[in-house]
Amino acid sequence: MSKIQLPHDHGQNVEVMFDHMPGSDAFQMVSDVFKQLGDSSRLRIFWILCHCEECVMNLSALVDMSSPAVSHHLKQLKAGGLVVSRREGKEVYYKAADTREAELLHRMIETLIEVTCPKLCAHEH
Repeated sequence: MSKIQLPHDHGQNVEVMFDHMPGSDAFQMVSDVFKQLGDSSRLRIFWILCHCEECVMNLSALVDMSSPAVSHHLKQLKAGGLVVSRREGKEVYYKAADTREAELLHRMIETLIEVTCPKLCAHEH
């Protein structure tokens, strides 16, 4: 890569950083994921789905929200690739997607609120 011409030369070697910097599409993907999780109710729903598969009615009871409100959050989580669903008869069940992004967000949530993952507790016993 040729030398980057910046308006001000502060003596830093920015070429090395720019050689390793992901494209703007990668940063947009991260931004889109964080936008989805900008709602505490959506975070709670996502966290629950990291630990079990549930239907809308049960999720509604767990988070004390209406079914349409939970469905709205699920639609956003699903569109972002963080949640998947399966149909069994008339019932639709949701769970966290088995993706790197979902796993990282799950760990980040638990790290930030300092809660131990129920899955990890089950493996310890």
